[in-house]
Amino acid sequence: MTGRTELKPLFEELDRRADLGDPLQLWLRDDDAVAPSEPLDRLLQLTNHHGVPTLLAVIPAFTGTELQQRLALEKGVEVAVHGWAHLNHAGAGEKSRELGMHRPLATVLDELARGRERLESLYETRFVPMLVPPWNRIDSDIIGELGGLGFEALSVYGPERSAPLTMLNTHVDIMDWRGTRGGRPLGAVVGDLVAMSRTHKGPVGLLTHHLVHDAAAWDLLELLFAATEKHAGCRWRSARDLLADKA
Repeated sequence: MTGRTELKPLFEELDRRADLGDPLQLWLRDDDAVAPSEPLDRLLQLTNHHGVPTLLAVIPAFTGTELQQRLALEKGVEVAVHGWAHLNHAGAGEKSRELGMHRPLATVLDELARGRERLESLYETRFVPMLVPPWNRIDSDIIGELGGLGFEALSVYGPERSAPLTMLNTHVDIMDWRGTRGGRPLGAVVGDLVAMSRTHKGPVGLLTHHLVHDAAAWDLLELLFAATEKHAGCRWRSARDLLADKA
């Protein structure tokens, strides 16, 4: 099997989890969905084939019925709110941020409320009342207002921290944003998954961005999904089910 050497540490860790009777809980979040596309079709074909539930973080300002109709054909796909327009409002020299205090709080909250209402009306039962901030960044003043907008969960990148609503984060990114801007080496992603399995309490989130995947990213996902889909030491879970566990 291609990648068998790189996958060996993951197999060993999942064997350990299986022996303990404590399978690793995995979940998949894919960011920046807007419209039907060949990359989205490829992602959905891959997740369907391997039985991996998928949460799509959809950008409300630029989406509509075309994506809704495409996803209506799918099972195991959920939708969350990916900010409003994925636009950077930070100043020069700052890290990109849409959900910061660079604009009046009321303006930001109005956009988020509109985004939530738009996606809920489009997706109904497929909709998860979760906010996924663009660039995984959001100011604490905004977090404190999310419950009043109808959001029940927040998902960023990294270890979960105390918050006034449920956190369900991603922890392993398959993309090499600071280098090739393509898929990371399989061994590096496997190493991160193993480390999270040993140190993190709770589900481990895998982060993908279908619109910018190169061949390395697609190959990596195929290998990871094939290695994990039937292993007794792990389970792929939907975001909705994981949030229900946390309730």
